Amino acid sequence: MEWFKKTKSGLVSQEKKNIPEGLWTKCQSCGEIVYTKKMEDLFWVCPSCNYHFRYTSKQYMALLLDDAKLDEFDTNVHSVDPLKFKDSKKYSDRIKAANEKSGGTEGLITGLASMGQVPISFSIMDFAFIGGSMGSVVGEKIARSIERAIDKGIPLIIVSCSGGARMQEGILSLMQMAKTSALLSVLAEKKLPYISVLTNPTTAGVMASYASLGDVIIAEPKALLGFAGPRVIQQTIGQELPEGFQSSEFFMDKGFLDKIVHRAELRDTIISLLKYMWKR
Repeated sequence: MEWFKKTKSGLVSQEKKNIPEGLWTKCQSCGEIVYTKKMEDLFWVCPSCNYHFRYTSKQYMALLLDDAKLDEFDTNVHSVDPLKFKDSKKYSDRIKAANEKSGGTEGLITGLASMGQVPISFSIMDFAFIGGSMGSVVGEKIARSIERAIDKGIPLIIVSCSGGARMQEGILSLMQMAKTSALLSVLAEKKLPYISVLTNPTTAGVMASYASLGDVIIAEPKALLGFAGPRVIQQTIGQELPEGFQSSEFFMDKGFLDKIVHRAELRDTIISLLKYMWKR
């Protein structure tokens, strides 16, 4: 006997309504449930807590560059496996998988573009390619991007999002820190502006080299910045870390950053800096 079933028509629907997948997005910081279309309109920034979701390299290019247009260079430079490295899988297989996942050829996209009609040499890291890690090719493409800025006498913009140096290439990866830093000193001698943009996360070898050497260093709110991760540092020193340690706000308070910029204001801020720092 069905004691609890309401049989009167119109009171209970027997059909289960299907909610389309991806219609709502849960904030990774505060847990707020937000309509996905609204998140897209807000540049993927939570309206409740201001948490900046990770943006893709293509989304940043659409946000920052005039007409979302980049004349891309160095697409024919590819990673190899000089050490024949293997952990849980072969490095060569990781590269192949990263190609398929990201749709790109490396962890960095470089080229010539403009912002506010100011010509720039532009580089942006692609976190979808092995965590935006810096191997020999990323270092070489950064170096060429700096050299283009020098040759053409134009500003340099680098947007960083990286887990650091790529361990599968060993010392060859670490050498890129010195190479890129040395070239940036040449750029500085030419008095050409370099604006470094730090997004979540920017860490390890990238942070310890070109990401921290900008004439102006700006970051998005609440981005994870630093060399080693908080857990590693805490275990090493055996002490509790300060609240907000390694966040953009912590770095700003310590004088490392020049400005924390909301994603919606990022393009206008960089254009203002370019027009102030660079004269034709």
